[in-house]
Amino acid sequence: MRVYLPCTLPALAKVAADGELGPAPLTGYAVTPALVEWYVSGDTEELEYVALTDAARASLRLLAGDRAEGLPVPARRVVVAAEVPDADVRTSPDLDDRSRVTLGVPVALKLVASVHVDDLQAVPDVEEALAAVYAADSGDEDARFTVDGAEAHELMWYATQEIDDLLI
Repeated sequence: MRVYLPCTLPALAKVAADGELGPAPLTGYAVTPALVEWYVSGDTEELEYVALTDAARASLRLLAGDRAEGLPVPARRVVVAAEVPDADVRTSPDLDDRSRVTLGVPVALKLVASVHVDDLQAVPDVEEALAAVYAADSGDEDARFTVDGAEAHELMWYATQEIDDLLI
């Protein structure tokens, strides 16, 4: 199963050094039965895009959490796409989290299919979204608009061989 795992650039550096994304449990996003039922008219590619977008949204919250702890993380959302055995994936029982899954094991780097990262041009909008994300989560419509501005940026696709180049 293709699973999209929210990440950050410092966490991606750790994945490259350790050879795995972990520790478990890991929250990811995938094309689940609940997502398929909810998005009736979508094909597999559209459903995978929804899961990727959900993971990018979660990456923004990881960045905000790291910033709240005073960590100097770059304002670039990161999503790791991995092919994970179905047996390692549990779907969320919460229908509001239609694409959310939990992995009970770390994800080996050899299972990573690609990495998706914000282009440098997205950084100003991601910075603004980081400042607004908690207010948006609390229902502030202006803050939600600001977060949507970051989400309007498409993540760039990178092969696993390019991970080291992303970390420079």
